[in-house]
Amino acid sequence: MKKGTHFSTFHYVAFLIFIIMTFSNTLVVEGQKYNGRMKAILTVNDFSKGGDGGGPSECSGKYYHNSIPIVALSTGWYSKGRRCFDKITIYANGKSTKAMVVDECDTSRGCKHNIVDASEAVWKALGVSQHDPKYGLMHIFWSD
Repeated sequence: MKKGTHFSTFHYVAFLIFIIMTFSNTLVVEGQKYNGRMKAILTVNDFSKGGDGGGPSECSGKYYHNSIPIVALSTGWYSKGRRCFDKITIYANGKSTKAMVVDECDTSRGCKHNIVDASEAVWKALGVSQHDPKYGLMHIFWSD
């Protein structure tokens, strides 16, 4: 056996994975999956013009009325707009509801990972009023 550098199949595969991850510019993991559902934190967002959501939607460039069940997903889940206008199902409080993805909750601008930022309509559909202590911050699961 020759002395020197030995580059095994394991090292080769590990190197390829590293290269793919480095150059794909993709967030590999965001959140934990349970039975096909992603674990997340539901927060509240005002998608109307002048609301706390900031500017218009990343997906459409428009503002939305908060009576529409819509969400902004944190950067990794937003997936560079690939989920725009897709409907997700949110599970919490013993209920479920569907909401359309219209925006990104940008992690480079202070939004945390694993966030589903929802309109008031989503909270209402889940049976959580503005007077409920859970309103604004609640553990949920969601799926495509």
